[in-house]
Amino acid sequence: MTGETSGEQIGAAVDLGSTSVHLLVARVVEHRVEPLVDESLFLGLGAAVEAAGVLGDVARAGLSTALSEYAERARTAGAESITFVGTEPLRRLADAARIVAEVEAASGVPLHVLSHEEEGFLTLVGVTEGRPVEHDVLVVDIGGGSSEFVSVGPGQRAVATGVQVGAARLVRGHVSADPPTVAELAALRAAAAQAIEMAPISRPAEVILVGGTASNLLKIVPDGRLTRRLTSADIGTAFEVVAGHSSDALVERFLVRPARARILGAGAAIVEAIMQRYVVDEIRVADGGVREGTVVAVAHAGPSWRDRLEELAHGWVV
Repeated sequence: MTGETSGEQIGAAVDLGSTSVHLLVARVVEHRVEPLVDESLFLGLGAAVEAAGVLGDVARAGLSTALSEYAERARTAGAESITFVGTEPLRRLADAARIVAEVEAASGVPLHVLSHEEEGFLTLVGVTEGRPVEHDVLVVDIGGGSSEFVSVGPGQRAVATGVQVGAARLVRGHVSADPPTVAELAALRAAAAQAIEMAPISRPAEVILVGGTASNLLKIVPDGRLTRRLTSADIGTAFEVVAGHSSDALVERFLVRPARARILGAGAAIVEAIMQRYVVDEIRVADGGVREGTVVAVAHAGPSWRDRLEELAHGWVV
């Protein structure tokens, strides 16, 4: 490949998702991503989508300020490149164009609004860190407003698909109690199962989950943080834990992130539906995701990273 960068680099990526706005500054050495700064703000962009469909003047100004501070934080940490990417809320907010313009004016960093496909490809690169794909794999990023599915295998074209089901969106539609009632959990499970019917047909050798919802589910099941895996039995345990604890109790007892606590029941419902859809009893939870993928893609492909995402999704040999 031509035009690629090489050697050790430090890059930064900020992901504007439905639940959080997250900064990662990382050193990239060949296929290794070494985090230097990992911070998040919970701005609730997905809630703005559902409530009004626009972010509004005050919230846009606050977002621009937050991203300007993140950009400065990244520069101070030595980032040679900074990339802002917007996902589901930016695809749906009516004032997204104004957000893009105001963020760049305030921070000096362009904001790329990703399609479902682009988000899926970056997520896959984040999981593999750009290593060549050696078996059929399905990576699923469970977000707050949507979930991204990307499948790839040796000699197969990478295919990314967005499904309109996310943990925060499910909760807003079906849960009012804290903790959720038995009936509300049943409604979450039914809604998740129905939504995941729209997920792509695949028979992967491995299913991998990424995202804050999946990583926080690991905290409430036995040995989850040790094994980095979720089984069908673990999901049953997760429903029991969620039903028996308020969101404050989940934060205190299990160290769940506060913004994730109320949506864990919906997250468990989505994971259960994924297991049933793809006939698997165990799913691995990976650390990498869209931010890591963005840092790696930019480090490897430079300014042309966005035009080469499908190619990058298959990995490369250093």
